[in-house]
Amino acid sequence: MDKRFAVILAAGKGTRMKSKLYKVLHPVCGKPMVEHVADEALKLSLAKLVTIVGHGAGDVKEQLGDRSEYALQEEQLGTAHAVKQAKSFLAQEKGTTIVICGDTPLLTAETMEAMLSEHQK
Repeated sequence: MDKRFAVILAAGKGTRMKSKLYKVLHPVCGKPMVEHVADEALKLSLAKLVTIVGHGAGDVKEQLGDRSEYALQEEQLGTAHAVKQAKSFLAQEKGTTIVICGDTPLLTAETMEAMLSEHQK
C-alpha cells in the first residue's frame, strides 16, 4: 500500500457566515468542524497530515495541536493556491494525497477510504 497523506484546507475566514469565529472553528455536535475532519482523516493511517491555515491560524493550531503539521496561506488566493502551500511538506514524498475541506464535518473516514481505494484502482 502506498503511503497516504492528507491536506486539510482551513485558511478561509468564512465571511459569508457573518461571524467573528473562523468558519472551521464553528462547533458541530460539540466540537469544531475542523476537528471532526482531522479526527476522521487520522483514521486513514496517514504518513502525514498538513493543515493549511490563514485567518485564525493560531486558533486552528491550538485546536488541532500536534496532530497536524501546518502551512500558512498568508494571502487567500483560492483553493489551488491553498493546496500549493503544502508543497514544502509533501514535495519529497511518494504516495497518495487526499485534499479535504476543513468545513466538511460529515465526511467520514469510510467515505475517504472508498475514494482512496477507487483512486488506487
